[in-house]
Order: sequence, then structure tokens, then C-alpha cells
Amino acid sequence: MALLRRQSTLAVVPTLLTLANGACGLGSIAMATMSQETLGEVNGIFYAGVLIYLGMVFDGLDGYVARLLKQTSRLGVELDSLCDAITFTVAPVFIMIGLTDSFPLRFLWAVGTLFMFCGLLRLARFNVEQAAGDDNHDWFRGLPTPAAAATLASFAVALPGFQRLAADAMPEASWHLSERIVALTAHGLPILTVVLASLMVSRIRYPHLLNQWTRGQRHFFSLVQLVFAVIALIAVHELALPLVFCYYALARPLAVWVRFAGMRIRQSGWLPHLPREEV
Repeated sequence: MALLRRQSTLAVVPTLLTLANGACGLGSIAMATMSQETLGEVNGIFYAGVLIYLGMVFDGLDGYVARLLKQTSRLGVELDSLCDAITFTVAPVFIMIGLTDSFPLRFLWAVGTLFMFCGLLRLARFNVEQAAGDDNHDWFRGLPTPAAAATLASFAVALPGFQRLAADAMPEASWHLSERIVALTAHGLPILTVVLASLMVSRIRYPHLLNQWTRGQRHFFSLVQLVFAVIALIAVHELALPLVFCYYALARPLAVWVRFAGMRIRQSGWLPHLPREEV
């Protein structure tokens, strides 16, 4: 009897961590809708981005704790996806809209709906692959929803840092520089949202960095990403999050596009192969 009570108690722990992920998503939505109100020294949109990252922590912990306590179940998998849908497909839409006022609201809602649809399809595909035993734990097929959400949230988290950096570097022109940074973010974020949405439903492979490094499978691309992240953190503190997550999301598709474009150019005859003696 005591053993059954202990097992039921242990089973609650990963469930609570999963639900905490969903609570972070709900809190992020609430903070994003208060984006114009100042909470302390920064606007609510900053805390909306922070809650996305806190949700990522809970999302990583629930599976690890469930495996550690041997309490994995199909219910936990489905609950995890439902909470991920809140935190990583819905909440980022409110962050994007909160940071953008340069486009009509109907257009922003259309972009946000596209992001949500692609995120839900990505989560559903991941569940089907797991159920079929076709899940590669070292690589993702398509951009993971947490990475897409973290890319959008990075701009919300870094925005106060942008403004401090402008004030420290150029005090007399800090207001104008801050306004330009905010305007650039407002114009570029919807476009980035569409790109991230398409990458989530793509078949481009993305490395599962944590699994690869913990299992000792250190691929060259993963090593390059780690070096890039360290350099970004040292060189530009405030810019590090957007740079690192944009690099993770966009580097591989850009490499695929460059390879594909090179093949098409060679096939078209624009760059004919020269004889060896002419090279």
C-alpha cells in the first residue's frame, strides 16, 4: 500500500512540471497583452519573453524527471504536447503582435495564425513519429516549436538591453537609436515569423544539441554553434539571444538553399566546368 502511494506521488512530479510549462505560456500571453504597461523598469513584453524561456526549462525537465523516476506514460506525452501548444505556438504570437505596430492588425493576426497552425502540425507530426518509433533522438525533422518560440521571445528579452546599449554608447542620440532598433524589430518580426512557421513544417534536419553533447556525439555543426554562442555572449551581451537563436533557426536552411542554388546554376550552364588546365 505504501509502495503504491509512493509511486502515485512520484507520478505527479513530472505532471506538475508539464503543467508549469502551460502556466508559463498563459502567463506569457497575459504579460504580452500588458506590453505597453511598465512593470518595474521594463515593459510587460520583456516578462512575456522570459516566461517562454522558463517554459522551455519546465519542458526539458518534465521528460527528464519522468524517465528518471520511471513514470513515463502516453498521458504524459499528450499532456506535454497540449502545454507546448500554449507556450510555444500561441504565446509567441502575442509577443510578435506586442512588438509590432507597423502593419495592420488583420495582417498580424494572419501571420500569427499561420505560425500557430504550423506549430500545431509540427507537434502532431512529432507525436506520430514517436508513436511509430520513428523518432531520432539526435536530430529533429523541422525546426522544433520551442526553438521557433525562443527565437521570437529573444527579441522581447533583448529589447531593454538594446536600449541600455544605445544609451551607454551614444547618450546624446540614444533616443533616436532606440527608436530605430524598435522600428527595425517591428518591421522585420512578422517576416521572421512567417519564415519560422515554414521551417517548423519543413523536413530540414536540426541537431538536438543537448542529446548530442550528453551522449558524446559532437557533430561539427553542433561545435560551430557552440563556438558562435560563446562568442556572441562575450562580444554582445544584449544581442546574444537573437543572434544565437536566429543562427540556429536559419543557418541550416541557408546552407541547403546555397547548395541547391549552386546545383541549379551549374545545371543551367551559367558556370560551366572549366578544363583542369584552365582552372
